[in-house]
Amino acid sequence: MTETLIHNLLLILAAGLVAALVCRRLHASVLIGYLVAGAILGQGVLGWVLDEHHELEHFAEAGVFLLLFSIGLEFSIDDLQRLGRNLVIGGATQMILVAVPVALMLMWLEMKWQSAALIAAAVAFSSTVLVFKALSEWGQSQKTHGRRAIGILLFQDAALVPLLLLVPLLTGGDQTPGIAQYFWLAFISVAFVISVIAIRYLLSRWLIPMFARYRSPELVILFTIVSLGGVTLAAYSVGLPPAVGAFAAGLIFNGNRWTKQIDALVLPFRETFAAIFFVGLGLIFDPRLIWNEPLEMGAALIGVIALKGAAAAIALKLTGMPTQRALGMGIGLAHIGEFAFVLVLLGVESGVLSEHDYQRVVAIAVGSLVLTPPLLKAGLRLVHDDEVPLSEESGGMLQTDPQFVKAVVIGAGPIGRRVASHLESQGKDTCVVDLSPINLHPFAQEGFRTVAGNASDEQILRLSEADVATAIIVCVPSDEVAIQIVKCVRRINPATRITVRCRYQANIDRLNRAGADNIVTEETEASLALIRSLIN
Repeated sequence: MTETLIHNLLLILAAGLVAALVCRRLHASVLIGYLVAGAILGQGVLGWVLDEHHELEHFAEAGVFLLLFSIGLEFSIDDLQRLGRNLVIGGATQMILVAVPVALMLMWLEMKWQSAALIAAAVAFSSTVLVFKALSEWGQSQKTHGRRAIGILLFQDAALVPLLLLVPLLTGGDQTPGIAQYFWLAFISVAFVISVIAIRYLLSRWLIPMFARYRSPELVILFTIVSLGGVTLAAYSVGLPPAVGAFAAGLIFNGNRWTKQIDALVLPFRETFAAIFFVGLGLIFDPRLIWNEPLEMGAALIGVIALKGAAAAIALKLTGMPTQRALGMGIGLAHIGEFAFVLVLLGVESGVLSEHDYQRVVAIAVGSLVLTPPLLKAGLRLVHDDEVPLSEESGGMLQTDPQFVKAVVIGAGPIGRRVASHLESQGKDTCVVDLSPINLHPFAQEGFRTVAGNASDEQILRLSEADVATAIIVCVPSDEVAIQIVKCVRRINPATRITVRCRYQANIDRLNRAGADNIVTEETEASLALIRSLIN
């Protein structure tokens, strides 16, 4: 049993590595690669990883917990309070507008109302993990539209609690919860929230100063893991989903002197378990179902995406977002999330859903997840413009103020870091672009907008808002790459001022012809520095 588990785990990690390499080469989303790799390894194609005893589900759950913990680190209690009405109104509207039509349609197709209700509830979920990861990588998670979309997703995560009680209610068995149990659950939920706030206060006031005196990274990571496990276990023990506990643990550690250090220490574990989680989702997907029923499954997938996109757009519009922005972000939420798998699996185990219906939901959900990254990119094109409305999330600052200058720094090395820090200290809205998400991670921790990708790709530049930026600084170490980037920037933004780091004087003319306004040559600066040192 143990040997099989280790064998399966190594296969999954190896497949994830190969998929990530291929996707980076093709400039595609790594998450798509994980899902496709899982589908190939699973029962529908190669059958190398079957996981008949469901041991790998525990690793996948660990991935969800670490990802939600990281979201909690980024999304503080103060942020949730500022979202307030938008979180509740937007989240409830989106779920109702999806669940009711899906349930009515399934009942019209002569499905039992219990099964229809459960599937409708599952379809209403979108993926907090996938959307947050994509928005963070593209530098959109801290913007108004990104935060409101994440707020809707967090409402859905919280809604999993009462929906889990829906399953025994649908079976009509002896375990059907009554009104008293629902009141008890509400009381427990409120008590849990109060406890999280209290622990957060105790942590920042006493525990963190105590541990800080030891100056030990080992103690920091051990205390973090123990706290994450403890809060998650506490949530489970009082009847709440463990995932809610993981998110709460992130909120507890948010906003103190440890937050950035903890996020950096957890990063390797988070990325590893994220690969296991998304490859694991691909494992339970059986492509043969789509091959056997292409028209039915294709129509269902298109219908779900259209319905969820429209529902999310209406929900975001009710939060005060302009129509174009609401539609753009609505497209990004038009998929079925990971918690849907939890709900439908519980439905199969309790007898509410048949195995065939379960596989259909899984196939549609995985198909929607595969399409999510390109849909989200397409939606962000509609969101993208230079006008950002005044909102409670922006702290009252109107970013269309002419003094609020946008700048883009391309290259996250030592030179790029100093330039970005200088621009940020001058009050500029600065975005950092680099090929490596690892290089960008420290910038994201410090609150910079970041975009991972090739800066000679127009789509990446538009995600960084280079097409509307007033200043663009190219800090890459290769002159050939810098020339390509300058040409691409100049095509999409003829008016911006481009400053370029150049290694060799021989390339100055080529950079000028490409469209650079100001060129700083390493050879010239080094020779001047040497002369100054000799004079002194």
